[in-house]
Amino acid sequence: MFGRVRAWGSRHGRLVDVLVMAPLVFLCLVSAGNYDRGSHLPGIGSPGVPGYLALSAALIAPLAWRRSRPVHAFAAIALIAFLQWLAAIEPVPADVAVLVAMYGVASYRPLRWALAAGAIAELGVCLLIVRYGQPSLLAFASGSVFAVAAWIAGIYANTRRRYLESLEERARRAEHERDQQVRIAAAAERARIARELHDVVAHNVSVMIVQADGAGYTIDSDPEQARRAVQTISSTGRQALAEMRRLVGVLRQDDAREEEYAPQPGVGDLDELMTHIRQSGLPVEFTVSGTHRDLPEGEQLVIYRIVQEALTNALKHGGPETRARVEMEYGPRDITLRVTDDGRGAAAPRSIDGHGLIGMRERVAMYDGSVHASPRPGGGFQVAVRLPVSRAA
Repeated sequence: MFGRVRAWGSRHGRLVDVLVMAPLVFLCLVSAGNYDRGSHLPGIGSPGVPGYLALSAALIAPLAWRRSRPVHAFAAIALIAFLQWLAAIEPVPADVAVLVAMYGVASYRPLRWALAAGAIAELGVCLLIVRYGQPSLLAFASGSVFAVAAWIAGIYANTRRRYLESLEERARRAEHERDQQVRIAAAAERARIARELHDVVAHNVSVMIVQADGAGYTIDSDPEQARRAVQTISSTGRQALAEMRRLVGVLRQDDAREEEYAPQPGVGDLDELMTHIRQSGLPVEFTVSGTHRDLPEGEQLVIYRIVQEALTNALKHGGPETRARVEMEYGPRDITLRVTDDGRGAAAPRSIDGHGLIGMRERVAMYDGSVHASPRPGGGFQVAVRLPVSRAA
């Protein structure tokens, strides 16, 4: 409730100022008749009704800027009240505007301005008692109660408003950080899916192209070999389609149906990958050394994709009669992976739009590993990876 009222007051600031001035204006109009008979205080002059109305208007009018320019409004009202005191004019109800303006300074300005305004208002109370009343400790205490109460109320309002503003700022900052985290997570997910798409498409399509070329060359001279190549194309296409369906299932998060997709490939699937590569025409030797240990699925996927990408590159760029070797070593703190081939190496044509090596580095970087890929001095190409063993292992 208070929050809605505060929000409405923020949107209609000038109207709120008018509503604050309205009771004081009404009180001044009701009391106007009392100033037509002269003052009852000795040595104090009565302003008369016209003077009373003019003085009241001069004291009340600056309140219209009590929120936008509280210091200026208070200074103007205090100056008019001080001139009234100097001219020994009888006090009017509009003199309460001094306290209202002081409340505005305490509410909307820093503490140093609130202290200055409170001191000036207290000085005005003392001057009123000295001239218009009977100076005594009780009189000063009674008069100061109103000034101190208005000052404390203004300080409280200022503190509460700043506290609410800090809460709103923290909420906005939290919302902004949440949106940033969502964007970062979405970008990371897009990068992960892009890597998966590249590895799936590049590997399977490369195998299909190689087999299709081979079938085309041997369809007349060796129909049986051409038939086997077509069968490899068929199985490779089915495998690519299954993995593409799995990736599309990740993207379709708004689908209410629960569908099961093939699990992510891992170290246990490397033998099947080697068989598939050999059937595609690239002889591969696969050796594993060290003490085998269970690895998290993420690290297993990294190892699988790196081997798949390196062998696919050897199949595409190595040239005829290329042979490859995959060595995987389980160390005490890390896993070393080397994929080498004896193909063209530095003489192989470079792909200007390839993302394989970039994908390798991105995958390994997620686990604080390192990748070194370069042509071998004696010919061929080598991909060396060091992957620290995760604590989850």
